[in-house]
Amino acid sequence: MVVKVVSTEEERQSAFDLRTEVFVREQHVPTELELDELDKTATHVIAMEDNQVVGCGRIIMEGSTAWIGRVAVKKNYRGRKVGKRLMETMMQISVDRGAKTISLHAQIQVEPFYRKLGYIPHGKTFMDAGIEHIEMSLQK
Repeated sequence: MVVKVVSTEEERQSAFDLRTEVFVREQHVPTELELDELDKTATHVIAMEDNQVVGCGRIIMEGSTAWIGRVAVKKNYRGRKVGKRLMETMMQISVDRGAKTISLHAQIQVEPFYRKLGYIPHGKTFMDAGIEHIEMSLQK
């Protein structure tokens, strides 16, 4: 598996297609909420295996805080450490770009996954696109 920053329009579109598959089709998030203005300036990261995108995510830098989001893994690749590799790469990219804090909004059902990576939940849960989330952060 290769995890890398998106470098072509084709890779970017493949990441968007995967996000649509996971968030819009599987989780019924409205398309207009899933693909947003932040995609234009975000750093997109993909995980590839056998020449196909099997995982993706994005990083948005706000000063010394990196926001990781839109983390998605193709259904038949879940449980194979794709998400972990993707997150580790995005975390390293964030630190390399000066992040002191890495934050994210985790869907409640995947909070344990982010805890294992060192993220700490804070605040109250909230609804986003009809799905319960909690903010989590990691200090670097």
